[in-house]
Amino acid sequence: MAKRQVVSAGRQEMSGVERLGLRVSSMINHPIAQERRWATIHRLDNDGDREWEEVMGLLSETDGIDITFNDDETVTLRWEASADDERPIEMVELAEEEPAPF
Repeated sequence: MAKRQVVSAGRQEMSGVERLGLRVSSMINHPIAQERRWATIHRLDNDGDREWEEVMGLLSETDGIDITFNDDETVTLRWEASADDERPIEMVELAEEEPAPF
């Protein structure tokens, strides 16, 4: 039997820059990276030279991000806490709920 390929009519494939940008964004937004305020980005075999240079250029131009190009060809991003991150967490006491009437 012949295999059928399912093709979505309106679906467009992501460009290399979009795919790399999404991966870097995911790494930056990871809870551990947010807590530590740094992330190390590894270049994958399928990251093209043009895409890598474009995304690294955008990151280096972004205010508040320090970028370090490491000897092992990884890139370490560091950032400072935003004003929202530095606010102390307030504890709220909940009022006792009234028992259900039934």
